[in-house]
Amino acid sequence: MRGSRPKKRVAALGSAGALVTATLIAGAVAAPANASAGSGYGQDREARGTAIAAARAAKAGIDWQDCPADWNLAKPIQCGYVTVPLDYAKPYGKQIKLAVDRIGNTGTKAERQGALIYNPGGPGGSGLRFPARVTSKNAVWANAAKAYDFVGFDPRGVGKSAPISCVDPQEFVKAPKADPVPDSEADKLAQRKLAREYAEGCQERSGAMLPHMTTPNTARDLDVIRAALGEKKLNFLGVSYGTYLGAVYGTLFPGHVRRMVVDSVVNPSRDKIWYQANLDQDVAFEGRWKDWQDWVAKNDATYHLGTTRAAVQAKWLQLRATAKKNPIGGVVGPAELISFFQSAPYYDSAWAPTASVFSKYVAGDTQALVDAAAPDLSDTAGNASSENGNAVYTAVECADAKWPTSWRKWDRDNTRLHKDHPFMTWANAWMNLPCATWPAKQQTPVDVKTGKGLPGVLIVQSERDAATPYEGAVELHKRFKGSRLITEKDAGSHGVTGLVNPCINPRVDSYLLTGKLDGADVTCAPHATPKP
Repeated sequence: MRGSRPKKRVAALGSAGALVTATLIAGAVAAPANASAGSGYGQDREARGTAIAAARAAKAGIDWQDCPADWNLAKPIQCGYVTVPLDYAKPYGKQIKLAVDRIGNTGTKAERQGALIYNPGGPGGSGLRFPARVTSKNAVWANAAKAYDFVGFDPRGVGKSAPISCVDPQEFVKAPKADPVPDSEADKLAQRKLAREYAEGCQERSGAMLPHMTTPNTARDLDVIRAALGEKKLNFLGVSYGTYLGAVYGTLFPGHVRRMVVDSVVNPSRDKIWYQANLDQDVAFEGRWKDWQDWVAKNDATYHLGTTRAAVQAKWLQLRATAKKNPIGGVVGPAELISFFQSAPYYDSAWAPTASVFSKYVAGDTQALVDAAAPDLSDTAGNASSENGNAVYTAVECADAKWPTSWRKWDRDNTRLHKDHPFMTWANAWMNLPCATWPAKQQTPVDVKTGKGLPGVLIVQSERDAATPYEGAVELHKRFKGSRLITEKDAGSHGVTGLVNPCINPRVDSYLLTGKLDGADVTCAPHATPKP
């Protein structure tokens, strides 16, 4: 269930995966160990451990400083760390440091409503760029910025927060990788071997962290960060996987939520986390891929790729076949093509750039495609970040739930799905296959539901989202009583709240500023279609 907002996810293994971050106030201290489950601090050991860690963090606060130069976060953004237990069942055991950053609210002291904490998704995405929405004067967020400090963090295992790794980053990005669509049993066997070796690499390089790389632990971390900020209750914005983090937090700590916006929603049903969610994604990707092809065909005067979807698809298949036989520039094969082209079904903002590169290639300029789709081996920092993102993605999804271990099941499900949904199915399968041989303990997903004290949550979703299909928003809406769903009709960009839509933006502002939700669910017209 890939879906980190800001960065292109590089292919996993031999597949194409891409994806496919105080003053102590009374009440910020944790409730005692015998508090009711509604507060998130029930009788279980992890709940008690969270209470202990949150009380410690509330007392310590955060030592805010100018950010280190290599974090590329200019003043007035400030950075710091929050210490959390690796294992909440052992709150006095090994500790790890989580990187956090913030920018103060832009309004008056009287206008301030606390901190708004952000998670962009992944799992494996960094939230540290969030305060830059204020420094870059992002108009969509200007009203919320008056009232809130914008706080980002790197979740456990990510970036600056005890990062994990599964393979040498330069090896990870090397190209060309094998075509994810298998031609034979031998191809499948080779991919299975790569997946098993990847899982073993995770154990070898990051074994001590793996059992603790779960969404519930990241939700507990979020509660400790809340306490460290001196906040009695959490204001949270989660996109993509960040919606699942929000759903789990809201279930574990319903009485600690003040405002929560979830955008582009992971289906929180236990039956979906995570194996089935990825299969559902393959179907949705095919639909959105077709939407993009329709748009390209409509703009044939600009791109010259064909006047019908079928014509554009034929050009795609031709490009794929060429790259398979003879990788373009020696480095861009089918796996690299999928990694690059999948950004179009993900984000409308990628529609024109992707079509433009494709168009140049068909017109005889292969360099544009090589520049766009091939790895840059000189970008060691970027490659390390991609490898880390993929490691966290894999570790969290593999640890959150029990995955099928039978290859026959994987083979049957993906072979069947591939017939009508060929764009992403096998690439996605190989990306997730390490979970079939995962060396660390796999949990049972949290049963997401409404607990005592949970306020109304705002859910925002586009109807044709590829990465997080629409049914996920409907499912969370059912589970969180009193929530409201805003549907962006006839649209499919992943991450709706950052786009300009006069029907959606004021509603998000109104909720964050006043806590008020519409009396009923709302359907909005789509944001503007991309211009060629």
